[in-house]
Amino acid sequence: MKNYCVALGMCLALTAAPAAAVTVSDPVGDYLPSFAGTQSPDLDVTSFSVAYDGTNFLLGATLAGAIVPGNNALYVIGIDTGTGVNHPFGNIGEPNVTFNQVILLSGATGIATFGATQLTTLVNGNAFSILLPGNLPTSTGDQPAQYGFNLWPRVGLGNNNQISDFAPENALLRVQPLPEPATWAMMLLGFAGIGAAMRRKRRQGLAQLA
Repeated sequence: MKNYCVALGMCLALTAAPAAAVTVSDPVGDYLPSFAGTQSPDLDVTSFSVAYDGTNFLLGATLAGAIVPGNNALYVIGIDTGTGVNHPFGNIGEPNVTFNQVILLSGATGIATFGATQLTTLVNGNAFSILLPGNLPTSTGDQPAQYGFNLWPRVGLGNNNQISDFAPENALLRVQPLPEPATWAMMLLGFAGIGAAMRRKRRQGLAQLA
C-alpha cells in the first residue's frame, strides 16, 4: 500500500510539469555473444524508457520474462552526466555505452539504490520502474535533461562476460520533448497500474495468510 500511494503521488506531481520522455525497444533473445551466464528471460531487456519532468526522472523497463528473485539478477542503469567513462565495454562490442554514475536494482530484493540512497521502486512481473530525483546524480558538464542512460542486466559485478544485454544497444538514451500529452498520460497510467497490481497481489497474500 505504501508503494502504491507513493507511486500515485509521483504521478500527480509529474503531471503538473512539462514532460520529456523516450522509449527504446530491444529484440527478444538478443543476448550478447560474450555472455557466459544462463540465458534467463529476466536477463533479456525488451524495452527501456526515461522520462523527465524538470525535477525527477522516471525510469522503466520490461524484460522477456518475469523477474525471478531466485535468479539474483542485477539491473544496472548507467548515467552519463557529461564525462562518462570512455568505452568501458569495447571488449564486448559496445564501445559507445558510457557512464560515470549508476543505479543498481537487485532482482532478488526489488531494492534499487543510487550510491547509498535507496530509491522508490516498483517491480511487478516482467517490469520495473524507478523514481530518480534529478538532483541526485552529480552533473559533470551536462544539464539533467541532457543526461544519457543505458540499462544492462547482469549476473554479477565482476567481468563484462556477466552482462547479458544492453538497452539501447551501443548507445545512450536521452529524453526528448513529448509532443503529445496523451503519450505522457499513458506512461503515468502504466506506472500507477504497476502500483495497483502490487496492491492487489499484497491483498491476495494477506487473504491467504488469514
